[in-house]
Amino acid sequence: MQTLSIRRKPFIVGIMGSHRDDNISMDEAHIIGEAIAKRGHVLLTGGGTGVMRAASRGAYMAGGLVIGVLPNDKERPLAGYPNEFIDIPIYTGMYEALIIINAKTPHLIIALAGGPGTLSEMVLALKGGIPVIALNAPRFTMEGDYLCHVVDSAEDAIEKLDEILSPMNRD
Repeated sequence: MQTLSIRRKPFIVGIMGSHRDDNISMDEAHIIGEAIAKRGHVLLTGGGTGVMRAASRGAYMAGGLVIGVLPNDKERPLAGYPNEFIDIPIYTGMYEALIIINAKTPHLIIALAGGPGTLSEMVLALKGGIPVIALNAPRFTMEGDYLCHVVDSAEDAIEKLDEILSPMNRD
C-alpha cells in the first residue's frame, strides 16, 4: 500500500500598487514577484499594468502561479487587464469593489507605490488581521496594534515576507 503524503498548501502573497508604468517601484515589484515564485508561493495582483504587471512578470518568469483579480467582466474588456503574465484571471465585474477580494484573500500583502486603491487594500487587510509590508506605499497612521511593516528595499520586503510566513508554515 502506498503512503499518501500531504503537501503544504501554498501561501498566497498579494502585491498591490500603482497601475502606472512610470512609477519607481517597477524593478522592486519584479524582484519581489520572482522571490514569491521561487519560494513556492502564489502571487495575487489586480492583474493589470504597472506594479501589477511587473510583479506578475517576475513570478511568471520564475515559474510561479499568478492570479489576477480583475475589475472588469470578461465580455467588457479593459485595456491592460489581464496582463499577459496572468495564469488565472478572475473576472469580477466589480471594478473598485474588487479591493475587498484583493485585501482579504492573501496570507500577506506587499504594498508598493500606489494611490487610494492601494491604501484601501492596505487598510482592509490590516483590519482583517492580514500582515502588510509597505515599500514606497501610501503613508498613513492608525492607532492600535496592526501588522504593518514599513521597509526600505525589495530585499528588506523579501526578508520580512520570509520572517512573517515562516511561523505560519503548515507542513
